[in-house]
Amino acid sequence: MQKLINVKPLPDYHLWLKFDDETEGTVSLRDIIGQGVFSSLSNPEVFRSVYIDKESGAVAWNKDLDIDSLALYLEIKGISFEEYLNKAEPEYATH
Repeated sequence: MQKLINVKPLPDYHLWLKFDDETEGTVSLRDIIGQGVFSSLSNPEVFRSVYIDKESGAVAWNKDLDIDSLALYLEIKGISFEEYLNKAEPEYATH
């Protein structure tokens, strides 16, 4: 599985991410800002405090608020989870 190595907040609730396989790109979080557990991210200061959680590798803002980095990786690559599994090395495939 690809490891997230860098994340930067961008204007308009976007994040720039870079993974250890050299995949990089921008994702928009506008659709989730202000909703449910993500309500605190509508505060620009909170949104800019994004970091990579050292334990899980997730994109995080605090110990209770994170997004799985694989979901963001797949969005950047433009592929579904199923497509990812089919292209993954045998150790990740489920049969």
